[in-house]
Amino acid sequence: MAIPVDTFFLAPHSQGTLQAQIQEMIAEAILSGRLRKGERLPSTRKLATHLGVSRITVTLAYTELLSNDYLTSQGRSGYFVSQNAPVPPVYTPTPRGEDLVDWNRITGRRFTEGDTPEKPHDWASFRYPFIYGQTDPTLFDHANWRLCALRALGQKDFTALTTDYYDRDDPRLVEFIARNTLPRRGIKAHPDEILITLGAQNALWLATQVLLTQRRTATIENPCYPALRDILTQSRCHVVPVDVDRDGLPPGAIPDQTDVIFTTPSHQCPTSATMPMARRQELLQKAREIDAVIVEDDYEFEMSFLNTPSPALKSLDGDGRVIHVGSFSKSLFPGLRLGYLVGSAPFIREARALRASVLRHPPGHIQRTTAYFLSLGHYNALIRRIRNVLRDRRAVMQEAIEANGLTIAGKGVHGGSSFWMQVPDGIDTDNLAKALAEKDVLIEPGHSFFRRDQRETRFYRLAYSSIPSERIPEGVARIAETIAEL
Repeated sequence: MAIPVDTFFLAPHSQGTLQAQIQEMIAEAILSGRLRKGERLPSTRKLATHLGVSRITVTLAYTELLSNDYLTSQGRSGYFVSQNAPVPPVYTPTPRGEDLVDWNRITGRRFTEGDTPEKPHDWASFRYPFIYGQTDPTLFDHANWRLCALRALGQKDFTALTTDYYDRDDPRLVEFIARNTLPRRGIKAHPDEILITLGAQNALWLATQVLLTQRRTATIENPCYPALRDILTQSRCHVVPVDVDRDGLPPGAIPDQTDVIFTTPSHQCPTSATMPMARRQELLQKAREIDAVIVEDDYEFEMSFLNTPSPALKSLDGDGRVIHVGSFSKSLFPGLRLGYLVGSAPFIREARALRASVLRHPPGHIQRTTAYFLSLGHYNALIRRIRNVLRDRRAVMQEAIEANGLTIAGKGVHGGSSFWMQVPDGIDTDNLAKALAEKDVLIEPGHSFFRRDQRETRFYRLAYSSIPSERIPEGVARIAETIAEL
C-alpha cells in the first residue's frame, strides 16, 4: 500500500537544503512510527510535484535514505520503508512515585544565591524586544560562518575535528588570540598563558574554583552579573558586595581581607559604567597593597564605538596578579559558548587541569571553525558592521528616551549595547515588564543583578542589540506610557 502523497509537507521554517529537509521529513516519519516497514513511498515525480521541488532533489534524498538503510528500492515498484529501518521506541512513562530520599538534606545547598534572570525563548516574536545578548540575524555573517564550518570539516582538518586534545586546545585558535585579539587590549601572552573555555561563564567558574575556598574572601560589584554571584555561592567562599558608582568599582571600598576581586571595568554589568584610567591604576595599587588577585571580565569591549576602549587591566598589570576573561560568545553569537582565560602560567596550568577533569576541552570543530572565521578577517568585518549599527541604534534610543522623559541610571562611555534605566519611586519593574509584555514590548527587570537580601525593583535594562532602529521610538513611547499608567 502506498502512503498518500498529501501526508508529506515541509515545515515552513525548516533549516538546511531542500534535499536535507526532505530526507529529515521521511526519516522522522519512520522514527515516529507514522511510516512502517514495507510501506511504499510516493514516487519521486509525485512527491516532487506535491512539494514544489525538482524531481532530482527528491531522488537525491531517497538515494541518501537508501544508503542509510531507511529505504529500499524494488525495481519498477518504487521505494519502500526498509525492513532494517530503525524501530521507533515504545515508551510509556510509569506513574511518578514519591522519593524516599530527602534531597534537601543530601544536596545540602542551593546553586543560586539570588533571582535567576528569565530569558524568554520567544523574544523574537515580540515587535519591541529590548532584550540583551541575543543575536540579530540581520547582522550575523551566516555565509562565511558556514564556509568556515565546512572548511573545518575537510580532510585537511580531520585531526583537529576528531582528535582528543585532552587538556590542550586548537593551536590555531590560541595563536590567533595571542597575536591578534589580546594585543588589541594591550596584552602580551604566551600560549601557555591562554586557556580556551566554554564562554566567559565557564572561565569565571574555573577561576573561582582555583582561587577560592571556604576560608577566602571575594569582593564583587553590586549590582553584578547574576551567574558570577551564583558561582561564588557554590564555592562557599566569603562574598563581599561593594556598591558601584558612575565609574564602576571604587577601590577604596574594597575590604583589606579580600583575596580575589571580580570586576567588569570595560562596561560594568549591568550599569555599563566604564572605569577611568586613574581608577584602574588605583585598583591595581589596592590589590598590590592587600596582596589580592583581580579577575577582570572584559565584558563588551568589542562594542566600543563612541571612543577607543581603555586598555585592559591585564595590560597595566606588572605583578602578574590580573586574570583576564574574554569571550567570543557575546560578539559572535551566544550559542557558540567559546571564551578564554589569560593569566600567569602557574594559574593557567591549574585551570587547565581542572577543565580537563570536568570536560577535557571545548569541541575541536567549534575551535577550528572559530579560528578560520577570525583569521580570514570575517570577525573584524562583523564587529565593524555591528558597531556601526549599534551606534545608530544607540543615538535613536537616547533621543527617544529623552523625548519621553525616561530616566537613564547608567550608560557606557565608549558604547555598549544597552542602557541601565530607573523608574520613579513606587513602581516595581517586574510589574512593569508584565504590563509591557501585553503591549508587545520586552524589557529586562533589574532585580536579578542584586543579592536576594538587597532586592532592587527600581531598575531595568534596555538593550538595542536585537531591535531595528525604526521600531525603537514606538517601543520606548510604550514604556513611558505604561510607566505613567502604573
